Amino acid sequence: MLLAACAGSEDARGVGPTVLAASSLQEALTEVADAWAGQGHPQPRLSFAASSALARQIEGGAPADLYLSADEEWMDRLAEEGLLRDGSRADLLTNELVLIARADAPAEGLDALGSGRLALADPDVVPAGRYARAGLESLGLWQRVAGRIVPAENVRAALVLVERGEVPLGIVYGTDAQASDEVTVVYRFPPESHPPIRYPVAVLATSDHAEAANFRAFLSSGEAQRIFERHGFGAAQGAGR
Repeated sequence: MLLAACAGSEDARGVGPTVLAASSLQEALTEVADAWAGQGHPQPRLSFAASSALARQIEGGAPADLYLSADEEWMDRLAEEGLLRDGSRADLLTNELVLIARADAPAEGLDALGSGRLALADPDVVPAGRYARAGLESLGLWQRVAGRIVPAENVRAALVLVERGEVPLGIVYGTDAQASDEVTVVYRFPPESHPPIRYPVAVLATSDHAEAANFRAFLSSGEAQRIFERHGFGAAQGAGR
């Protein structure tokens, strides 16, 4: 969702920095933002969507202060376009890729892919979908399932399709599966089967919010990293130290 209010200088009115973040971060980043506000800072405003959609919003001039992506390529693109504040970018988190089924209709392992539709984030544009495609290709399974793919707007939309029983199987991040009581993990993709899943963060070049850099630093703090860890994320090298 694109926030319409202007981000710049709103800290003077007690409004926190506006953060555009990958949809898989919803629960964890909300808790981190609450912890930050609990220290007396203005409450950050969070907007979640696919990393690709958020990057395009930034390219279109969306008023925001920080971008937290589930993908390095979209962050690279914004850097090349001069849309990031110099020196503010850092790798923050890691994740894993899993195959899920509804908890009341459990399957087992990759054999579950034998039939039926498979939900995943759009592999043409969304990072989670690209990771899923790479994992399936690495295991020699992409051609077997390509005709049964149900592409979703983002990874959380893919999760919902499985939760509702509209699609029997899905590929999501491990943190998404952990956040849901409606699904169970039936297979964990080996890390070497797909590009490393890293979440970079950066302050946007257009931000003039006084707290933007401070909240960016807090995301790498030990306190924030412990919250992310409880939600299933790993710390990128150097984060939380």
